[in-house]
Amino acid sequence: MEITLKLFEILKVSFFMFWEVFWSLSLGFLISAIIQTVVSHRTMANLLGEDNPKSISLAAFFGACSSSCSYAATALARSIFRKGATFTSSMVFELASTNLVIELGIILIVLMGWQFMVAEFAGGIIMVILLALIFRFTLTRKMVKLARMNAEKGISGKMEGHAAMDMSLEEGSFLSKIFSKKGFTVISHYFLMDWSSIWIDLLIGFVIAAVLAVLVPNSFWKVFFLESNPTLAAIEGPLLGPIVAIFSFVCSVGNIPLAAVLWKGGISFGGVVSFIFADLIVLPILDIYRKYYGWKMMLYIFGTFYLTMALAGYIIEIIFQYLHLVPLTRNVLVMEQGISFNYTSVLNVVFILVTVILVIRFLRTGGPAMLKEMGNNPEEVKDCCKV
Repeated sequence: MEITLKLFEILKVSFFMFWEVFWSLSLGFLISAIIQTVVSHRTMANLLGEDNPKSISLAAFFGACSSSCSYAATALARSIFRKGATFTSSMVFELASTNLVIELGIILIVLMGWQFMVAEFAGGIIMVILLALIFRFTLTRKMVKLARMNAEKGISGKMEGHAAMDMSLEEGSFLSKIFSKKGFTVISHYFLMDWSSIWIDLLIGFVIAAVLAVLVPNSFWKVFFLESNPTLAAIEGPLLGPIVAIFSFVCSVGNIPLAAVLWKGGISFGGVVSFIFADLIVLPILDIYRKYYGWKMMLYIFGTFYLTMALAGYIIEIIFQYLHLVPLTRNVLVMEQGISFNYTSVLNVVFILVTVILVIRFLRTGGPAMLKEMGNNPEEVKDCCKV
């Protein structure tokens, strides 16, 4: 009987968390779909062919406008690298794809508070700068040549079909593209493709977060994160956060519920931020780097990413402590409250209707056939939309 009650509590908490973030995810995916409809992958690659501030800034911008799925981000980063983007720009694009996207910021506000959203975006920019500097002084031409040779082999990792699907429209103004019949179709395809790419991570993230919230007592987390010693906790947090993320196997926005549990448990502010950053060095992603770029570059990416994420966590901790922006409480209300008639419910109803409309369009225009190609490794995916 007790096991049944615990299981019910886990499922209930998981659903409540999903209910809180559904509208924000849908809004983020809709905005991302619109931008991907008007900006092509080839255009991105052509603009990212130099290692200068302009190209790096554009890489961060394009990444922030793309899919938030970690697997899709790594596949698309290799795709634009093969098409002419520099390795630095490709990696910056990848970082921004999972750390500067709109839906991530909205979910952070909903689950954890506006301070975490500001910290995530500020830390994301700091990471871009740090990574560009580290690559500038440590990345050699020989390493880049080796990475490109391995990338050109086209070895399958995951979501290569997603990366190869460039359905952007080339003719017409911005408004004419998104309000045209073809634009409506492309938006519906990108919208459902993004949902399809992250639903497993979301499900795993919500369930693991609920399991930890329900079954693991706060006393364990307080000892684990050295909450009794704020100084040691601040030192430990940004180093430990990415390590916890590596072994959680949860990528993309799916690690936000886990971050909420860790914050409630006592991890430092900088530690929880570095944990969120570390979705690109979880074990499955590291294995994809090995397939894409080889063992040496996988280890190099892991080392530089880990260093960048930890340093960004420390910098954010120092800045937010100095500005008195670190939240004083660790309450995560979404784990304690149920569904009620509020702005969340209203927005969810609105975006459920939007989703239904886009799903209908998706189904009527060859969407299911397109989804079957997402995990494949096509060298070139033709336009699969039917007007």
